[in-house]
Amino acid sequence: MAPTLQQAYRRRWWMACTAVLENLFFSAVLLGWASLLIMLKSEGFYSSMCPAENTTNATQDAQLRWPSCDPQEEMLNLGFTIGSFVLSATTLPLGILMDRFGPRPTRLIGSATFAASCTLMALASWDTKVLSPLIFLALSLNGFGGICLTFSSLTLPNMFGNLRSTIMALLIGSYASSAITFPGIKLIYDTGVSFMVIMFTWSGLACLIFLNCALNWPSEAFPAPEESSYTKTIKITGLALDHKITGDRFYIHVTNVGQRLNQKASSMEENDLYISSQDVRGTSENPREKSAPLRKSLFSPIFLWSLLTMGITQLRVIFYMAAMNKMLEYIVTGGSEHETVVLKQKAAETVGFYTSIFGGLQLLCLLTCPLIGYIMDWRIKDCVDQGLNDGTEGIALGDARDGVATKSARPRYRKIQKLTNAINAFTLTNFLLVAFGITCLINNLHLQFVTFVLHTIVRGFYHSACGGLYAAVFPSNHFGTLTGLQSLISAVSALLQQPLFKVMVGPLKGNSFWVNLGLLLVSLLGFLLPSYLFYYRARLQREYTSDWEGPLKAPGSVDL
Repeated sequence: MAPTLQQAYRRRWWMACTAVLENLFFSAVLLGWASLLIMLKSEGFYSSMCPAENTTNATQDAQLRWPSCDPQEEMLNLGFTIGSFVLSATTLPLGILMDRFGPRPTRLIGSATFAASCTLMALASWDTKVLSPLIFLALSLNGFGGICLTFSSLTLPNMFGNLRSTIMALLIGSYASSAITFPGIKLIYDTGVSFMVIMFTWSGLACLIFLNCALNWPSEAFPAPEESSYTKTIKITGLALDHKITGDRFYIHVTNVGQRLNQKASSMEENDLYISSQDVRGTSENPREKSAPLRKSLFSPIFLWSLLTMGITQLRVIFYMAAMNKMLEYIVTGGSEHETVVLKQKAAETVGFYTSIFGGLQLLCLLTCPLIGYIMDWRIKDCVDQGLNDGTEGIALGDARDGVATKSARPRYRKIQKLTNAINAFTLTNFLLVAFGITCLINNLHLQFVTFVLHTIVRGFYHSACGGLYAAVFPSNHFGTLTGLQSLISAVSALLQQPLFKVMVGPLKGNSFWVNLGLLLVSLLGFLLPSYLFYYRARLQREYTSDWEGPLKAPGSVDL
C-alpha cells in the first residue's frame, strides 16, 4: 500500500538519499558505453561477423576468447545509438504520464524495466552466437528504465522547500555521473567475475529499487511549494513539527502575503478575474503571460535557437562516447595499415586504462551541476519582479526590510537577471565545447585527460543551462512540454553519430580528424543562441526602462 503524502514527507531524507544512489548506479549508465563495449566484445557478442583469422584484438589480460573486428563494433555501436536515443527521446511522453499519474508508477515501471534489461544481457551472454540480437532489446530497455528512474525523481526536491535547488542539483549530478557505473563494473569483470553473475546481481539490485518505491513513494504527485496543496499537506505538517520559526521565515511569510494582497487588489481594479495560487515569484508574473498559447513558445526564436544548440551539443557528446575507444586505438596504432600484434595488444591495454580513467572522471558531474546552478541563480535573490502598477518595482530588496523605499534607484529585474545568467552559462558552455573539439583534433594520449574533463563538464552544464533558460523566458505551464520536445529533437540529432562512426571506421580507416573538425565547425553555431539572448535582453531592458520612467506596459507583451 502506498504511503500518504504526509508519511512521504517524514521519509523525504531517506527518499532523497536513496534516489541519489539509484540515479548514480541505475539511470544513465548507458553513457559509460566505452567500458560496456569492451565487455561485450570479450563475451563474443556479434563475433560471428569477424573473419576466423582475426583473433588478435586482445583484452587487457590478453585472454580474449573471441575474434573482434570493425563490423562487430559497428553493429554494437548501433545498439548504443538506439539505447541512447530511447534514453533521451522518451522524456516527452514520460512527462505527460507523470503529470497524469505521478512519479510512483513511472518509477515502478522504470525499475522493473531496468531489471529486465540486465537479465536479458545475462541471458544473451549464455550463447552469444545465437542470442546476440537480444542486446538491442536489452540496451533499449536499459535506456528506458534509466530515464524513468531519473525523471520520476525530479519532483522529489519539492519536499525540501528552500533546499529544493540543492537537492535538484544532487539528483541531476548523480544522473550525469552514472556513466561511472559500467567502468566500475568492468573493474569487477577484470578480476574474473562472470559477466552473467554481474548482470544477474545488478538485476536483483534493481528489484530493490522497485521494493523501495512500493514502500516509500506516495501515489500522489509531490506538490511544488508554490501550489496551494503544498501549504495544506506539507507546510502545516512542517510547522507542527518545528516550533522554532525564525525571523527570516516570518518576514518572508508576511512579505508574500502582503504582495499577494496587493496583486489581487490591482487585478480587481483592472477587472481581471485571474486568481493565482502561487507564491510571490509566481504571482508577480502577468496573467496574460501565463495564458500565452503553447504555439507562441514553440515558434519563438529563443526556443528554435535552443533546439539547434542542444542538438549540436548532444551529437558532439554522444559521438565522442561512441567513438572514444576507436579514437584512442588510432592514437596508439596510427591506423589499420600500421597495426601489428604488439601494437594491437598495446592498444587494448591503453584503451582499457583510459576508459577506466574516463569513467572515474564522471563523478565530476556531481560538482559541475551545482556550479552551473550557481551561475543560473547568480544575484536572483537581489532582484525584484516587474509589472506591478504599485511602485513596488522601485524598492530594493535590502531596503524593503528596513522599511526604506528607494524609488529613485533603478531596480534589478528578475527576468533580466535570469537572461543575463543564461547568456553567461551558454557562453561558458560553448567555449568549453569548442575547447573540447580542439583537444579532440590533437593525437596526444596525455592530452586526452583534458579532453575527458572538458567532456564531463560540458555534459554536466548544457542540460541545466537549457532548463534555466526555459524557466526564465517561458510560462511555467509550458516548461515540461518544451523540455520534453527539446530532448526528443536532441535525441533525433544524436542519431547522426551512427553514420559518422561508420564513415570514421570505413573510408577514414579509424582517423577521426575530419569528423571532429566538421563537428568543431558546426559547434560554433552554438554561439548564435547567447547572441540572440543578448539582443533579446537589450530589447527587454529598453521596454522595462520605459515602464520605469513612464506609463507601465504589460510585462509579457515582448515577443520572444
